Amino acid sequence: MGQMRSAERVRSQETEKDEAYADFLARYPSYRQTAKLDQLRATEYRRLDEQGQVYLDYTGGSLYAESQVQEHTAMLRSGVFGNPHSVNPASAAMTERVERTRRAVLRYFNASPDEYIAIFTPNASGALKLVGESYPFGPGGRYLLAFDNHNSVNGIREFAGAKGAAVDYTPLAMPEMRLDRAKLASLFDLADLKRDNLFAFPAQSNFSGVKHPLELVAQAQAKGWDVLLDAAAFVSTSRLDLTAVRPDFVTISFYKMFGYPTGVGTLLVRRAAYEKLRRPWFAGGTVNFVSVQARAHVLAPREAGFEDGTLNYLSVPAVEIGLRHLEAIGLETIGERVRCLTGWILEELVKLRHGNGRPMVRVYGPVSTEARGGTVTLNLYDPDGHLLDYHRIEELAISEGISFRTGCFCNPGAGEMAEGLTRDEIQAGLAEDPSITMQSFQKMLQNRGHKSAGSIRISFGLATNFTDAWRFLQFLAGFRDQTRMTIGEVTFDIDSCRHTREGS
Repeated sequence: MGQMRSAERVRSQETEKDEAYADFLARYPSYRQTAKLDQLRATEYRRLDEQGQVYLDYTGGSLYAESQVQEHTAMLRSGVFGNPHSVNPASAAMTERVERTRRAVLRYFNASPDEYIAIFTPNASGALKLVGESYPFGPGGRYLLAFDNHNSVNGIREFAGAKGAAVDYTPLAMPEMRLDRAKLASLFDLADLKRDNLFAFPAQSNFSGVKHPLELVAQAQAKGWDVLLDAAAFVSTSRLDLTAVRPDFVTISFYKMFGYPTGVGTLLVRRAAYEKLRRPWFAGGTVNFVSVQARAHVLAPREAGFEDGTLNYLSVPAVEIGLRHLEAIGLETIGERVRCLTGWILEELVKLRHGNGRPMVRVYGPVSTEARGGTVTLNLYDPDGHLLDYHRIEELAISEGISFRTGCFCNPGAGEMAEGLTRDEIQAGLAEDPSITMQSFQKMLQNRGHKSAGSIRISFGLATNFTDAWRFLQFLAGFRDQTRMTIGEVTFDIDSCRHTREGS
């Protein structure tokens, strides 16, 4: 009898999903044009369905295709490759692969080698650190950045402040969390044209999914600013054409684009901006000459002077493989699928209600697909409007095979504005506990009200399908009329970003 009821439930759910899919296609008919991705899901990404996994963390890192790994493995098996810092045959073979990949990166972003150089880094954060430590900040100069920035962009303020430059943040306009253009224009006017000034912003928010306008690049440059564009979250589903928009610095992590390899990013630098940079140190591979006795060194020109030590050289050729993979799919196809799924999930999230009519979900940022990507950040609330513990929500998702991300996503400014946190509240937390963690700060906020210091983030990408979005929605719907008491307490260690579970 129990098995019959279970089978009936499965049939009922399948019928419900089929009806929802038909409704989805009626609302987003262009989804049919992305059928190529369903074929890839069944072949290149079949492990998702074989393991019953729902992966919704593409902003954290994309998934790799089987063929990417196979092609890279075949290259390694068939060649003899050594450290590229030499001219022996194995070294020369590797150098040729690395330089071929460098050219492929410039070509992919339509960056003329006469205008840009490509520096390989461990990731986007490594690329940002190169800019921060080498940019000629100084008294009278300025560092301007958006509230909506990754911590690796926020961290550059330490270099700027240490060298005497002023540091300013431009706020976001709520509730859509877009840049306050009027305030930003007034901050652009503060640049001293005789000094070096750097403006940094993300092409796409890793918190709200907002796509900030790329025309800001030329506007800032016209006012005397160099521009650092964090493109890490943008380029996985959107085309960045560096002949149409010309930032001075662009930072990218390739694993966010196509999953494999990890440990390789790039800093694209306009040659005019490159001439300004001054490295504060040198390392193996970055110098043409160095003397211990004379305490002198001559930095290698162009990218060689910034690629510290030995590159992750065996992984670098996998970047070219990944770029070809995206080109074969078509970034426009990926972008359209993500747009359709994002639009549908946003429409459905705002419909979720408790039995008493109160909304279950709060979405941070736009609730439409206008100038936004496939990242959706939200929190769940009980029938009385009290926040449900997002860590507990994540823990319960694990048993359903659903992967998403929780916390502040290394973007504290956007999180603070989303929840309306004040400087006084943050400083009170620091005063109460100098070694404060996000979890202890969250508890303090809950004791004082119903604000949050974190949230739930889902993000769609090249292997996402409708079933993934539907399963996530069904999972959230299961919290209708639930309270903190009924869902239970989180059981894993959440004192840092490196979560651990019992037995792990």
